[in-house]
Amino acid sequence: MPKRILQGVVVSDKQEKTLVVKVERRFTHPLFKKTVRRSKNYHAHVENKTQKVGDTVSIEETRPISKLKRWRVIEASATGNEVRSGRIQSGGETPPSGDVPQP
Repeated sequence: MPKRILQGVVVSDKQEKTLVVKVERRFTHPLFKKTVRRSKNYHAHVENKTQKVGDTVSIEETRPISKLKRWRVIEASATGNEVRSGRIQSGGETPPSGDVPQP
């Protein structure tokens, strides 16, 4: 059976080798036909913790590691600071804030 892979946002990194990842899913309500958002927190194992709160990570299903941990972090997609500051863009570089071309 293939392992499930989910993508979510880190909401807690206070534990030693564990991250709490919030995964949001969207689906259409069967009766009202409206898009509904549901989220769930997963405890994921990570050996070398470089991720911070707000980072986007991918987690993979694995064997039970502890009472709550059944997932492990496989990669970090984007950091929360880059997303918030707007450094991730579709193309080109962002000019430094001090270098504004004069007409």
